[in-house]
This record gives sequence, structure tokens and C-alpha cells, in this order.
Amino acid sequence: MLVGMLILQGIVACRDHSPKNDDASLRYRLALAMLEKDSVKAAEDMLRASIRLARETNDLHTLYLSQSRLAQLLADGSTAAAVDMMRQALQTYERQPDSERNHIILLDYLGTYLGQLAYEEETSFDEALDYLQRAHALAEASRDTMGSELVSQTLTSLANIHWAMEDFDEALRCAREGEACAPASLKLGAQHVLARCLVSADSLVEAEALYRAMQPGDDVKLAYIIQTNLTKLALKRHDAAEAEEAIDSAFAQAEELYFDAMRQKDDYYQATMQQERSNERMRYASALYRRTMWGVVAFAAVLLIAGFLVARDRLRVVATRRKAEVWQRKHEVDNHIHEAIRRRQDEQMLRQNMEAQHTLLRQREGTISFLQDFVLQRSEAIRKLKGIAERPILFSSHEWQEVERTLDAIDEDRFARIRQRYPELRDEDIQVCILTRLRLPNRAIGNLFSITVSAAQHRKLKIKKEIFGEPNPDITLEQVLARL
Repeated sequence: MLVGMLILQGIVACRDHSPKNDDASLRYRLALAMLEKDSVKAAEDMLRASIRLARETNDLHTLYLSQSRLAQLLADGSTAAAVDMMRQALQTYERQPDSERNHIILLDYLGTYLGQLAYEEETSFDEALDYLQRAHALAEASRDTMGSELVSQTLTSLANIHWAMEDFDEALRCAREGEACAPASLKLGAQHVLARCLVSADSLVEAEALYRAMQPGDDVKLAYIIQTNLTKLALKRHDAAEAEEAIDSAFAQAEELYFDAMRQKDDYYQATMQQERSNERMRYASALYRRTMWGVVAFAAVLLIAGFLVARDRLRVVATRRKAEVWQRKHEVDNHIHEAIRRRQDEQMLRQNMEAQHTLLRQREGTISFLQDFVLQRSEAIRKLKGIAERPILFSSHEWQEVERTLDAIDEDRFARIRQRYPELRDEDIQVCILTRLRLPNRAIGNLFSITVSAAQHRKLKIKKEIFGEPNPDITLEQVLARL
């Protein structure tokens, strides 16, 4: 019973652990790590699991963080689903408020998603406007403690809503205020919204100046938007020369964007290949470590059984020590398994392939052994030799040559190589080696050479020591031949 429990504990230590044993907060952090590696689908599944666990444990902080992050992922595919999830996040936060900054961000996101949904379905923007005004009021009230970042963000969101409602004057006012107080991280976004509002309000000169002042840096998408809007402004002002210049610039920018995209694609491909090679090495190391652990656990079980047969009291001491070692290994294995969560399927496939190869290798070894035995059984001279133990026989030189050729064919020219390496060997010495290779007893060797059993044994010992240079009495001539 004790041995069975220890073996079960070893199996638990070596098998894969899924995030079911982790708490909601850990799953939320894992989801963020997956998003950094662009694993969007895996991150979405992890966030849903975090939401489920947070509800079960009443972890409201992690719950609303996971809900809001999931809403951002859903917004790329379904605005309605994003709105529903963000509503849940806001309701969760209001049950246990813990950060005014997060409250403002939740209101801003919900208002933005509601505005997108109203724009898509051509419905009223009133609800979206209400949430954004609440967010802006809270941001203004907290400007002294949290700075102007949230004020700029909520003003920019209000400008977008008013622009969608075609209230261009109010949109322009909000956009100007948002751009004026925007920090460096939000400056380009606020300028883009302001420029769009200026175009809608027919302030073309100011809009053009703002577009030309914007510095997109490495953001190729924003650079393309700037060039496109400059072209539209030129056409709107009916300035043909400027329009032609802007169009040429736009095409040049588009060509540059194309080559940048190609370079980025090549860089991404190289990075992907490096990551795949790294993953392959990790999978191999994990599989090797897992097999090692299985061997360690099996070895520990054998030691425990042997100790039980020797003494029951000693078994209790050994079992206690082994149990502590197994639990220590369990914690070590857990650390490695958490790092290999997303590589479990690849490891399983690699393990199955290796098992199939081992099975095929064992089958081939069995086939080779069967064919060797079959060849030995088919040789008339070898069958004749194996009858020496019952009666003495006469064996011709031709028959000796047939036996040696047969063994060389099976053993990859073993005796031909022995003759070449040890030219001092006589034919009788080779014949003794052949009989030893065929596992014939000393009595049969004595019958063939008409000598006693002890003389046959002495001849084998002499060949081993004087010819092959093996002084160890525990090593037999047969072992020496197998080694050669």
C-alpha cells in the first residue's frame, strides 16, 4: 500500500499540470504575457478562465480587469459583444471600487464602444455621450492627483462622438482642448482627431498645417493616413499643382510603406524561425527531463520494494526519505511545466514518434536475431559441431572454413578482423574462439581436440591472456570476443 502511494505521487509529480490549479490573478497575468507574443486566441481563452475563477473566488479586482481586457479583444470582431463585456466590467467595479483611474478608463471604453455600436447600427449616441461625459467629469476632478492624461483621453473620445453626431463645432472644441493637454504618449492621436475635426469644420489651412506638423515616426499606418488626408485637402482646395505633388508624395510614401512591410515581414519570418528552433530545443529538453523523472521514480520504487523484503522497519525509514525526495522533485517539475504550457501538444507528438521509433528498432533487432539463429540452424557444419557434447566427431578443414565464413557473415567479419589484428593466432586458437562464440561447453571443446575439460579451459584462458591481453579473471573469453 505504501509503495503504491509513492508511485502514484511520482506519477502526479511527472504529469503535465494545467492552469486549473492556478488562481484567477495568475491566469490574468498569463493572458497578458500571451498577448505580448500575439497569441490572441490563447489569451482570450485564458481571460475567460480567469473570469470564471474570479467569480468563484469573489476576486472582484481581477474579475473586472479580465472583463475589460477581454472586451478590448472582442471589439476587433464584434462591437456588441465588446459593449456587453465592458458593461459587466463596469458593474463589477462598482460593486467594489478600488481605483478612480480604472473607473475613468472603464467609463471611457464603454462610451467609445457604445459610440461605435451606434455608428454601425445608425442609432442614438445619447448613452455613449452620457458615459463619456461622466468619465470626463471624473478626470477633470482628479486632474491634480492623476495629471492631464485621462482628461486628454476623455476629451478626444468626446470629440469622436460629437464628430459622429455631425456636431462639428463641439467636436472641434473638445479636440482642441484634448490636444492642448495631451502628454507626449497621446499627442499624435489627439492631433489626428483634431485635424479630422478641422477638415469637417472647413478649416482646411489649419488642418493642412497640423497634418504637416505631425511626425509619425515608425508608425507607417499613421504616415499613410497623413499623406492621404493631405491629398484630399489639396483636391478639396482645387489646387492642381499641390494635388499633383501630394499624390506623388502619397505614392512615394505607399511605395516606402510597401518596402517597409516587406522588410517587416522578413524580420518577422526570421524571428519566427528562431522562435521555432528555440521551442524545438525546449520541447526536447522537456521530454528528456520527463523521461528522466519517470526513470528516477521507477528506480525509487524498486529500491523501496527491495528494502521491504530486507526489513520492514528499514522500509519505513527509506520510504519516508524517498517520499520527501519525490515531493521535492514535484515542485521542481511544476516550475518547468508552467514554462511549457503551450508546448504540451508538441511534446506529446514528439514522445509518440520516439515510442514508435523505439518499437520499430526493437522489431528490427528481433528480426536480425531471428535471421542469425535461422542461418546458424541451416548450416550443416554448425549443427554437426553442436553434437560434439554427446560424442566425438571428425571435423575437416573445409568444414572449419564453412563455419568461419558463416559466422563472419553474421558477425560482420569478426574472425577475419581478428586474424588481421592478431596474426600470431594459430588455426587451433581460431577454432577454440569459434567454438566459444557458438557457446559450446568445455567438454565439447575437449572432445573435438581430444583433451580434458581442464585442458580446454586452460587453453581458453591462455588465449585470453597471452593473445588478447586480458588479465582480469572475471572476464571470460566469450566476453572478450563479443567486445572485439
